[in-house]
Amino acid sequence: MTIMRLSLFTLLIIVQSLCAGAQSPASKEYVNLITNENLKDNLSILASDALEGRETGTRGQKMAAAFIKKHFQDIGLSGPVDGDYYQDVPLYVSKPGETYLMIGKEKFTNLKDVLYYGRGGKAEPVTVSAVFAGSGSKETFDAIDVTDKAVVIAVSKEDGFREQVRLARERKAKTVIAFFEDRQALDELIGQYKRSPFGSRLSLTKPEHGEAEGIFMVTAEIAAKIFNSSPEKLLAAAKETSLKKGIGKIKEGKVTWQAETKAEAVISENVLGYLEGTDKKDELIVITAHYDHIGKRSSGTGDLINNGADDDGSGTVAVMEIARAFTQAKAAGHGPRRSILFMLVTAEEKGLLGSDYYTQNPVFPLANTVVNLNIDMVGRRDPQHKDSAPYVYVIGSDKLSSELHSLSETINANNLKLIFDYTYNDQNHPDRLYYRSDHWNFAKNNIPIIFYFDGIHEDYHKPSDEVDKIEFDLLRQRTQTVFLTAWEIANREARIRVDAK
Repeated sequence: MTIMRLSLFTLLIIVQSLCAGAQSPASKEYVNLITNENLKDNLSILASDALEGRETGTRGQKMAAAFIKKHFQDIGLSGPVDGDYYQDVPLYVSKPGETYLMIGKEKFTNLKDVLYYGRGGKAEPVTVSAVFAGSGSKETFDAIDVTDKAVVIAVSKEDGFREQVRLARERKAKTVIAFFEDRQALDELIGQYKRSPFGSRLSLTKPEHGEAEGIFMVTAEIAAKIFNSSPEKLLAAAKETSLKKGIGKIKEGKVTWQAETKAEAVISENVLGYLEGTDKKDELIVITAHYDHIGKRSSGTGDLINNGADDDGSGTVAVMEIARAFTQAKAAGHGPRRSILFMLVTAEEKGLLGSDYYTQNPVFPLANTVVNLNIDMVGRRDPQHKDSAPYVYVIGSDKLSSELHSLSETINANNLKLIFDYTYNDQNHPDRLYYRSDHWNFAKNNIPIIFYFDGIHEDYHKPSDEVDKIEFDLLRQRTQTVFLTAWEIANREARIRVDAK
């Protein structure tokens, strides 16, 4: 009897697996509605200079949202947010208030004479002793007392100064004043800061401003004034290997500073389109991509627009086309049994904030959400697959549901036959990609996910991530694979099971 039960159970698993791969004729018809031409037409608009890099909270992001909303309206999706397609995402940005550095009676203003970077605080001036730490080596920090003092260090833009700042904070310094020999280096950083309206400082919660914690970036001339010295003497001392002959010749000074931060509200938008299912309409599949990018950055040759054709213009147009194929199927009488929410989220580049907001304020109960299929960068190849057959990185499919993983494999094997690369599926991989896109906010709520990704290529987060570098055949095949996977999940009899913990 025990043997017979085991045999029947094994047979049931085999039959379920075969059924998962046996797509209905309708799925074959509608998957072919996803074409290179449609993907390219949408991406050519979304990743154009006119949208200014789609940085969260900017005009370009809102233009992109309007474009996606119009697409959802045109193809017949419903607006699920009280009849609208926008879910407003309230964000907060920390902006500098009264911030300056004062040496004696001379005042140096933030974003004009100096640049303050870090967490500001209340409008309270602080006066402290200042000590010179040369180029900020560990040996120097070991030799001087910087506790509750301002530490002045010589830095270069090329080499960076993260380690020096870390050492200063470890030694309980009050603040760091980093100076450049070249005034142009400071001017470039100030220009870049001004042109990036929010940077990475957006958050879902209103920041509480306590004691300021940041660094001032200044010129050698300003740094020399602190010690009643000259730029030449300060730079020479910084290069001297002997502490006695180098920093030992620079006596302590005094400096007053203030770094005020004010919190301002910024409204951005997730764009949602809803397709109601039939007999299992209370259960929901969520298909996501993020439509924001990093906006404009300055350079010596003027503004450069990061159009983000692959990141994540490719995922955005993939969701748009999957939505169109499903709505046309429903119009022809082949609607999905389960409902589908197509969601293009904002502020992924600011810390997955748009998807975080949705999972904290879901339009549909998370308990009814069966799966999240997340698409983030699917239009290119990475160097590891330069000459390979069509592939895609698959991340997270086995983390919460072994059934989802098996279904995903079977659908692919019976259809597009992409190479599924699981390199990044290891949660301990140094790049930690399982935690770095919008699926994570669903996964941490125990909702099974699949994250589709093409890898890190040479144009990642650069102005060179343009439409003309997208491989549309490959983008189409990956998009069709997601469509077929969603089709199976939407129409199968049983809901995807979450593995017991």
